Amino acid sequence: MCACRAEGVVRDCILRFKYNREMYFGLHLVEWLLGAARRWIDWREIDGLIPVPLHPRKKRQREFNQAEYFAAGLSQALGIPVIKRRVRRVKDTGTQTKLDAEARARNLHGAFVVRDAAVLVGKRLVLVDDVFTTGATMNSCAQVLRRAGAKDVIALAIARGI
Repeated sequence: MCACRAEGVVRDCILRFKYNREMYFGLHLVEWLLGAARRWIDWREIDGLIPVPLHPRKKRQREFNQAEYFAAGLSQALGIPVIKRRVRRVKDTGTQTKLDAEARARNLHGAFVVRDAAVLVGKRLVLVDDVFTTGATMNSCAQVLRRAGAKDVIALAIARGI
């Protein structure tokens, strides 16, 4: 599920927040995400939020993970815990922006692992990210969560790539 399309002002806000560290856009982005979250998800049935992880190198470059920021905002508003550091990105895939759907899926093969899977068994989770384009990243994360025993995984992003 996505709050809006990744075009115009929405795309500009996401890019400026994510790459230029213009953090004042974060509150607006969380509000857009929260609108979609409240509309499409029954939060009484959700056990936790999982932010899509960045590779450690990319996180050092950016100095933050935008998905963690958005998950924290949802957590504060909805009272749902963020389940941190259970999914790790172990493959430094680089940017996917210029890849087609098939290449994105290949690029992400083996990119994510779960640690301490017992924490996830039987849980209903919402996977949080900023942009959903082909679904390759969310799908790759959801697969490792399901293999680890998660009961349900719902993808939630601010914007849908066009």
